[in-house]
Amino acid sequence: MSTCATASRQLAEPLAGTAATARTWLLIEQPGPWGADALTASHLDPAVGQALDAAAEGTGVRIALIRRPGRHADCHRPGVHRVFAAHTAPGRSWIRTAGIADPADLTRLDFAALGAGEHGGLWEPYEGDPLVFVCTNGKRDRCCALLGRPLAAELAASGAEAWEVTHIGGHRFSPTLFVLPYGYAYGRVTAHGVKEVLEAVRDRRIVTGDCRGRSAWERPAQAAELAVRELTGEEGADALDVTRTEGAAPHWSVTVAHADGRSWQVAVEQGAAEPARPESCGRAPGMPARMDVISVTPLRTDAPAEAPGGPGAVSPRS
Repeated sequence: MSTCATASRQLAEPLAGTAATARTWLLIEQPGPWGADALTASHLDPAVGQALDAAAEGTGVRIALIRRPGRHADCHRPGVHRVFAAHTAPGRSWIRTAGIADPADLTRLDFAALGAGEHGGLWEPYEGDPLVFVCTNGKRDRCCALLGRPLAAELAASGAEAWEVTHIGGHRFSPTLFVLPYGYAYGRVTAHGVKEVLEAVRDRRIVTGDCRGRSAWERPAQAAELAVRELTGEEGADALDVTRTEGAAPHWSVTVAHADGRSWQVAVEQGAAEPARPESCGRAPGMPARMDVISVTPLRTDAPAEAPGGPGAVSPRS
């Protein structure tokens, strides 16, 4: 195991509230090698990568390159690129997919609509097994290649719909990944653990162990939603939604609502992960920001009784 990943486990930095933020993902198949900034340093035309990056800015769409696990030979021959667009908001999650010959066509997408959760009949609905995307970009962080590539290969060999993906943040938690359609990210994972996650997603459930958060929300809301799941034992993928986030770093108040009418106010504070540790393999130690849940307080209790954990404020998660 790499020094970076070993240090992450030993220091036991909390995972909650560390997922990349993306209400909508646009995932573009691009085989061959990837550079640190894959959109402009791969066998994708750099001009197309720049145009896509500019088109997505400020829309809530996050773009990443993907490839099938295994050898990454690419002879630059024209071919079909598999693409996925996926919206991750609770109750409105969807995945659309197509095979395209020219990624430049993607620059004409309505990114604002996609970020708002409106696909407008784009492409075909994806109705297969849950999709799992394992971060493997060794040019961005060698831990992701050392730990992510073997995991992606093992998952693919087991029959999972597994892909390698470029930068999704949280390298110190390698191997790290996210799963669609719901957009929950995980870190420090094993193949066995991922298979449990995928089985739960097939049943419209969420596994919270090793979970970093749902990409639909900013980091404080990710931590708040996971804290409510921990309190109530709720597993339903779309049972919880974040309806309000107030405040600014380092203090937030997040309202989490249940589909049955219950709601909670979650106090979240930004702290610093101590002692210092590398945020990425090979980098100097630092103290990355962490999201600490201070309390979870019921706002409405006139719905069905609490699941295990009961009502009332709770102490911090970590």
